[in-house]
Parts: sequence; C-alpha cells; structure tokens
Amino acid sequence: MKKRELFAFILLLGLVIMPSVTKAEPSLSAQNAVLMDMESGRVLAQKDAHVRRPIASITKIMTALLAIESGRMNETVVISDHARQVEGSSIYMEKGDKLTLEELVYGLMLRSGNDAATAISEYVGGSTEEFVVLMNEKAKKLGMRNTSFMNPHGLDDPAHYSSAYDMALLTAAAMENKAYRKIVSTSVYKTKSKPIRVWENKHRLVRDGGIITGGKTGFTKKTGRTLVTTAKENGMGLVAVTLNAPDDWLDHTSLFHYGFSSYKQTDIVGKTPFSVPGEADSFYAKKQVRYPMTNQEKKSAYLRIVLNSNKKGTAELWIGTEKKASTPVYRTKSSPPSFWTKIKKELIVW
Repeated sequence: MKKRELFAFILLLGLVIMPSVTKAEPSLSAQNAVLMDMESGRVLAQKDAHVRRPIASITKIMTALLAIESGRMNETVVISDHARQVEGSSIYMEKGDKLTLEELVYGLMLRSGNDAATAISEYVGGSTEEFVVLMNEKAKKLGMRNTSFMNPHGLDDPAHYSSAYDMALLTAAAMENKAYRKIVSTSVYKTKSKPIRVWENKHRLVRDGGIITGGKTGFTKKTGRTLVTTAKENGMGLVAVTLNAPDDWLDHTSLFHYGFSSYKQTDIVGKTPFSVPGEADSFYAKKQVRYPMTNQEKKSAYLRIVLNSNKKGTAELWIGTEKKASTPVYRTKSSPPSFWTKIKKELIVW
C-alpha cells in the first residue's frame, strides 16, 4: 500500500507555553564537552563533542557496565599479583585478597582503583586483552564511533581514546541498568569481605546529593581532568561529560543549570490513544516517547503521521523544518461487535 502522510499540528501546538527567556550555552573551561538528554539522546549543549581525546578513568564506566552485565557480581575474585602492581589510583589490595566482583566494581567506581579494573578484566574477560575486546565490541554496539579502548582503567595509551559525545552515549546506556545506578549514586561503601574496607566516592557532586544521580572522575597529567555526571530533575535525566576541564565541577554545575532551566521534557506519544485529522480510528505507541524542548521550540512543534499500512504507521516529531524524532504507532483495535450486531448478521445470512 502506498504511504499516506497525515499532518496533526494540534497535537503539540496545544501545549501550554509559559513565557521564558532562552539562555545562552554556558562558557566552559573544558576542551571538549557535551550535555545530553539520556532518554532521547538529544544534545542540549556541546563543545567539540565528537573530537577524539584521551579520557583517563572515565574509561571505567565501560569496565563497570561489562562487569555488571556478566551476571557474576556475587562471585568471589582472587586478586592476582599483576592486578596488585598496576600503577596509579588504587584500592590497595594484596595478592591473594578475595573480594566479590560487586565489591570490586564499587572500588572501581568510587575510588577509581586501577587494580580493581585489572582484576575485573582478568575475571570477566579471562584476561585483560580479551576483556578489551569485549569493551570495543560493546562500544561498537552502542554506536561509539570515535572510541578505541586499549585497557580497562584509562591509563595513557596513544590508541586509547573516546569523545565527549561517545562517553555520554555509554553513560546513558549504563544508567538504564539498576545495579549500575545504585553503585554510581553511592557516597560511601563498606565491604563485607575481610579485611573490611570503607570507600568514599571521589565524585564531589555525587557526595553533595540533590539532583545528582551518579558519575565518574578521571585524571592523568597528560589527559587532564575528565568528568562524567548525571542528574535528574522534573522527570528529565541529563548527562554531562567534560574532557580536559581545569574547572570541571563548575562546568558541570553550569551545564545542568542551563539544561534544566532551558528545556522541559515533553510527552510526544504513548499508550494513550490520540486522534488524527481525517482518520476515524485513533493511534497509540507501545511506549511513552518524550523529547526535551524549549518553550520557543514548542511554538513550532508538530507531529506528522505517516501511514504505512492499515494497521500501523510512524509518528514524526518536527520542530519547524527539522525532524527530531520518530516512533512506530498503531491503530487502536476495533471494538468487538455487540450481541445484537452478531444476531443481525446471522439473520441477514439466513
């Protein structure tokens, strides 16, 4: 069947628009940065976000996610001499120490232990080299086009790099995992394994709480300060990533202030049926679709419904002349015929 396009301007033009002043993107100390809505993937602010850069310990977001997804968090890991000897930040383990994989991930994300990263890679991947293969496979699957991992901790390597945008993609995917969200939002963690260790989160904004929901710090002398932070307010979850940012705490605070004050999460379509001009049937989406917009954008926002068949089509969100998002939509099922309708039909047949 030939596609038919139906325009439903009223669906979004009916939104209540409150007067507001559009804010300018904040000035940043970071060499590269991005502010992204984690639900839709929309970039709300950016500074050379796709440029490949060394990323230091924010690498460990990938290491943590793979460890969690392995399904082995309750298993016990015996620390190797190789893991113990890795340079840089550490949770100070000794050869032969026994911790659960979960405890190692807490040490990885709260204290940025390079020894924890190496121990995780050896246990989950079989070897650090094989684990790195898993890291790059996952990166490709997530669409991280400007990323190459060479190790699980982020120590300097010419072939180890990512971009602010790619790290935001990774973080958004990781934050969909309940166990990951719990770990990165933890301020202080106490191990059960002996000897008992108590770790405080290095991420200052996470310790401060409020709207902050997680994050990861990073630093090497060559790379500079790297930082990932997530926050949620009024139902909208954002991730900020900065690379080589001397004043990263202020950068992230400024980015979140800009994002939450300038954009509001807007419902586009969902399971609640909606009508379309010229169509007798209603339509619905199988999941709620939302998109962040400024009040100014809402004035020119509309849905275009493209019907592909009698049963389904596509709802496209347009802001002015640009298509911003799309999702499949389906016709509501027709109501079953009543008892008397069935009787009449049978009488006609007879």
